[in-house]
Amino acid sequence: MKSAVETLNPTRVRLTVEVPFEELKESLDAAYKKINQQVTVKGFRKGKIPARVIDQRFGRGAVLEEAVNDALPKFYTEAVNEADLNPLGQPEVDIKELKDGELLSFTAEVDIRPAIEIPDYSGIEVTVDAVEVSDEDVEKAVEQLRGRFASTKDVERAAQDGDVVTIDLEAKVDGEVLEDGVAQDVSYTIGSGELLEGIDEAVKGLEAGGEATFTSQLKGGSAEGKDAEVTVKVTKVSARELPELDDEFAGMASEFDTLEELKADSRKRLENTKQYDQATQAQERVLEKLLELVEVPIPEKLLADEVQTRKHNLEHHQLGQMGLSIEKYLEIQGKTVEEFDAETAEQAVKGIKTQFVLDELVNKEKLNVNQEELTEHLMRRAASSGMSPDQFAQAVVEGGQVPMLVGEVARGKALAVVVEAAKVTDTNGEVVDLSDDEDEDEQATETVEAVENAETVENSAPADGEPAADEAK
Repeated sequence: MKSAVETLNPTRVRLTVEVPFEELKESLDAAYKKINQQVTVKGFRKGKIPARVIDQRFGRGAVLEEAVNDALPKFYTEAVNEADLNPLGQPEVDIKELKDGELLSFTAEVDIRPAIEIPDYSGIEVTVDAVEVSDEDVEKAVEQLRGRFASTKDVERAAQDGDVVTIDLEAKVDGEVLEDGVAQDVSYTIGSGELLEGIDEAVKGLEAGGEATFTSQLKGGSAEGKDAEVTVKVTKVSARELPELDDEFAGMASEFDTLEELKADSRKRLENTKQYDQATQAQERVLEKLLELVEVPIPEKLLADEVQTRKHNLEHHQLGQMGLSIEKYLEIQGKTVEEFDAETAEQAVKGIKTQFVLDELVNKEKLNVNQEELTEHLMRRAASSGMSPDQFAQAVVEGGQVPMLVGEVARGKALAVVVEAAKVTDTNGEVVDLSDDEDEDEQATETVEAVENAETVENSAPADGEPAADEAK
């Protein structure tokens, strides 16, 4: 077999392959055997039809077509390996010549990983937020804990902010009561924002037995998005009663004996959270600086597939769970289709670029992933998916996704290497040392995943489907 490579652009090549006909013998024999099992010829037992009879009855062309289809993947793979290419996705194959008994010639166009030169990244400098926990932060945390232990007591007065009211609701559109627009004995905390817009203003000032009517846009149901006339009737008003902030509360709400011990623990927890956020911020900003240093051409088809995958995940996973259409979502966000498409493409480019650059760093720094690191990552992914570790591991193995997980961990380690080499200071001018963080690699892996799989809906978890860019792993 002879093959040649023509570079069409930095991310696409054309392979030209010529195969002597004798190298098709194995596939030709397999083609005759396959056809033998599929057809019946009078006078011959099934599977015992001579090749010459098959040629006469069904045509030599049918046999050659079957043989070529069987052989092409093998010859294509040999040509790719010979040229030391890193193909992305499936090739576009074109049979140029097929001479029976002489020659098979074909071309295969395919996207490839671009060649990337990683520059010196030791001079990267970033600034992150300082880890500062104020007394007000601690008091707020304790108040939130206190709120979870609040009780309610029925009161005979007008409802006010923070009260829990029991209400009946009736929604009308164009004067008609909606079939799914009636609800009774709904418990609602005034000011929580958990129900319809305008309901807080409507119920405040009402006593048990009072009612009011207001107009609000419905968030779901048969008349989603339409303005409805909503009648709300208050049947009960309850005041929330908070426990006293004392040592008795500390013993009830925690493992501590005193309120001061509880506050000290809250402060420590807040510091740990802020340190984690600071490390994540450092990783994100170092990654941004690294990507600015590297020119990465993006394969057009890979980008198109990635954009399509992100749109599909948004529409069928995130928005589907929220009961929103893509049109309604864009209306809420105040975005045009063109703005949404541009934003999605920008996120996709960043995700692919991140993957390419960090994969190249993995090779440059000769980073490996051991079993312990892979197991730890698998456990975290299992927890986020809602599956048990055993179930998740089985699904990963059966789906052939182990190399994908290994790639995720390796890219996290690559980012951690760059962060360790960077100069990180906080807003107070203090140098931030992240090298002692035992979970640095895994946290960096999470940061990389967040960038690669960034969703269009803000503050939402990644969808179930992996991005099309995973073809590049």
